[in-house]
Amino acid sequence: MEQVKEMEQVKFGLTKNGKEATKYFISNDNGMRVGIINYGAAIASVEVKDKDGKVRDVVLGYDNVTGYENGGCFFGATVGRNCNRIANSQVEIDGVSYKLEANDNENNLHSASKGCDKLMWDLVKHEENKLVLSCVSHDLEQGFPGELKVEVTFEVTEDNGLSLSYSAVSDKKTVINFTNHSYFNLGGHDCKDVLNQKLQLKSSHYTPVIDQKSIPTGEIASVEGTPFDFREAKEIGRDIENDFEQLKFGTGYDHNMVIDKEKDGLEKFATAYCSETGIAMDVLTDLPGVQLYTGNFVNGEHGKDGVVYGKRSAFCLETQYFPNSVNEKNFETPVFDANEEYKTTTIYRFYIK
Repeated sequence: MEQVKEMEQVKFGLTKNGKEATKYFISNDNGMRVGIINYGAAIASVEVKDKDGKVRDVVLGYDNVTGYENGGCFFGATVGRNCNRIANSQVEIDGVSYKLEANDNENNLHSASKGCDKLMWDLVKHEENKLVLSCVSHDLEQGFPGELKVEVTFEVTEDNGLSLSYSAVSDKKTVINFTNHSYFNLGGHDCKDVLNQKLQLKSSHYTPVIDQKSIPTGEIASVEGTPFDFREAKEIGRDIENDFEQLKFGTGYDHNMVIDKEKDGLEKFATAYCSETGIAMDVLTDLPGVQLYTGNFVNGEHGKDGVVYGKRSAFCLETQYFPNSVNEKNFETPVFDANEEYKTTTIYRFYIK
């Protein structure tokens, strides 16, 4: 382990098996400060200044590791080795079928009970503005083949960006599809809901789902004329209660949006804004899709600072390969060869608008 100097960190409680969790802080010279815990490599806090100079924490979370162990919302978690859903909890790689744990109807969601969000990650490096954590997902531990070694670098930049860079490699051909599951509320995590906050997405298509189980049909459908059209900025709540079948399936937005890619590499695809605080957030990624989720199933979740989170108290923008893409030939595949490096970056950048 490389460590430059004693950096800011606090004890964050004991896990059920007696391991001590730590919350590490990284920051820049502008007053942006991010707290990350080694349990699940989860982003526990993102503090930025609003238009009046007041510091606001804009992500949902818990006060200690017990909340992250017991909670079912994946607040801030690094999710893998496969995020989102896999139909019938089964994948086939080179003619071999692998059965996964079913934890979402008959489907596998976020790699289930042995996912990387349930692991204690190792500290690789901690600097004033950068944190590197690593973990190992063992062969067949989640049902997937191969021993997968993964490293995530969290970095706060001087332009108020929070950069998440993932690097992973397996000794067998396998699925690799990580995301971060932060729940954002640009009014502050204690703000009631995000329905009046505006969102713009560079997505002219999305992937409709078959039914309430949220497995895509395989179609890449136009957002034209649907509530999923965020090409022009609009309030998140403007169309969320529309009489539209896809919204009913997820009781709101819980769908993969297809990013209109113009080039390889990092590209801005989203802007969110809260007029009350003046806080805006741009999101950049090099991945093909993003799950737009509006906290439809958050209900009475006891979070940090005594706040109880409810339905639509935040939104998620989970960058990813499409849901069930391992089984859907119409989607870009997240299957990587043995020793082929998975490498991707997502950036959340904050500013006053």
